Amino acid sequence: MDFLTIIQVLDSTIRLATPLLLACLAGLFSERAGIFDIGLEGKMLAAAFFSAAVAAISGSVWLGLLAGIVASLVLAALHGLASITFRGNQLISGVAINFLAAGMTVLIAQDWFKQGGRTPSLLTQGRFGGIELPFAIGPSDAAAYGRPLSELISETNVVQQVYSELISGHSILVYAAFLAVPLTWWILFRTRFGLRLRAVGENPAAVDTAGVSVVGLRYAAVAICGVLCGIAGAYLATALQAGFVKDMTAGRGFIALAALIFAKWRPWHALYACLLFGFLQAVALRYQNIHLGSFVIPVQVMDALPYILTVVILAGFVGKAIPPRAGGEPYVKER
Repeated sequence: MDFLTIIQVLDSTIRLATPLLLACLAGLFSERAGIFDIGLEGKMLAAAFFSAAVAAISGSVWLGLLAGIVASLVLAALHGLASITFRGNQLISGVAINFLAAGMTVLIAQDWFKQGGRTPSLLTQGRFGGIELPFAIGPSDAAAYGRPLSELISETNVVQQVYSELISGHSILVYAAFLAVPLTWWILFRTRFGLRLRAVGENPAAVDTAGVSVVGLRYAAVAICGVLCGIAGAYLATALQAGFVKDMTAGRGFIALAALIFAKWRPWHALYACLLFGFLQAVALRYQNIHLGSFVIPVQVMDALPYILTVVILAGFVGKAIPPRAGGEPYVKER
């Protein structure tokens, strides 16, 4: 494996880790406030469909992104209504959202587009394209010289290869996702809102005694979760792929939850966990079989590795992860 191939695998890692990272940060806000959200998968799926559908109809990827966020926020509001206002079981509410999104997206897609539960392929204006950063070798250079992009990059030095292939060329949502990590850290650990949000997940009675609305803070966390899931779903349908297909999230919401537990509800650790899952997916896509001497690892094993690792993490084999103390419990105000 040459150096350029390694860079290309890492480039795929970044692209595949982006929806996981956004969903993981979404769950981080929600669970830090004491609201467990298994419905990340459903919100991402609904956002993926509506973003692709609106982008296909309107020809505007930004309208598609807005539609995806709105769809995710609607499901987030349903989850908040069930788990905060009516104090229902948060896990059951999340599972219901997943089932609702899985059935609703295919049903509406078939009714609108008559293409077997999928949307039409998105054209250029309906997708987020890659951004060529200054001094990077990109598609425009390949078109100008009439040579393959990989060939142009391979002729440059190591720094230029890393910059052109690994840092440049991603969509704006990729850069936004990675910038969201330090922003999340700053909000949670350096602002009054973040302090109160974390306190609500640990001891809501103390927050209520201080005169701060527990319900308001939890709804705010659920809304932030909805926005981030909406962006994650829109990225899947309008940047990573060119349209919506049935169940296209493929368990990413659950993998994001596993990454969140692996990261012990900390933003920077969430980034590293999501990059690990993204790397496993990138390797599985890149290589059909991996040869280790005379032993061959079939591609099916690599495809299953992210899900196997999810089970391992959820089973607690990577160390004890202590969730927020008030997580999963509805708050009943004392009279």
